[in-house]
Amino acid sequence: MLHWQVIPYREKVAWLSIAAMLATFGPYFTLVATGYFPVTPMPDLRQLAGYAVTAAVQVTILIVGHIVLRRSNPLDAKVAADERDIAIKHRSVTTAYYVLITGMILVGVVMPFSSNGWHIVNSALFMIVLAELVQYSVMVIGYRRQAG
Repeated sequence: MLHWQVIPYREKVAWLSIAAMLATFGPYFTLVATGYFPVTPMPDLRQLAGYAVTAAVQVTILIVGHIVLRRSNPLDAKVAADERDIAIKHRSVTTAYYVLITGMILVGVVMPFSSNGWHIVNSALFMIVLAELVQYSVMVIGYRRQAG
C-alpha cells in the first residue's frame, strides 16, 4: 500500500484533476446520454445551466483540492519541476493532443454532415474532457512507473 505522503505533488494534482472531472462531467454526460436535457434548439438555457453548474462544481473541487494539497505539504508544492516531471508532462500532453485533435476532426469535420446543435457541442465538450482525462492518466502512469 502506497502512503499518500510519498506520492509526488504533481501526481497528487493529476489524481485530483481526474477525480474532479469524473465527479462532475461523469454525471453531466450521463444526463446528456439519458436524454435528461430535451433536444431543443440552441440556446437551450436548461442545458446551458447544467453545464454551468458542472463547470462551477469542478472548479470548486479543484480549488479546495489544491488548497488542501498545498497545506498538507507546502514544501512539496514549491519544488520546481525536474527532468522527470518535464518528461512525464511532455508525454502526457502529446498523448492528449492526439486524442483532442482526433475528436475535433470528428466533431468539426464529420459531425456537421449528420448532427447539429447541442449534439455537436456536447461531443466537442466530451472530447475535450476525454483528452484531459487522458493527459492526467498518462501523468499518473508515468509517476507510477517511476515509483515501481
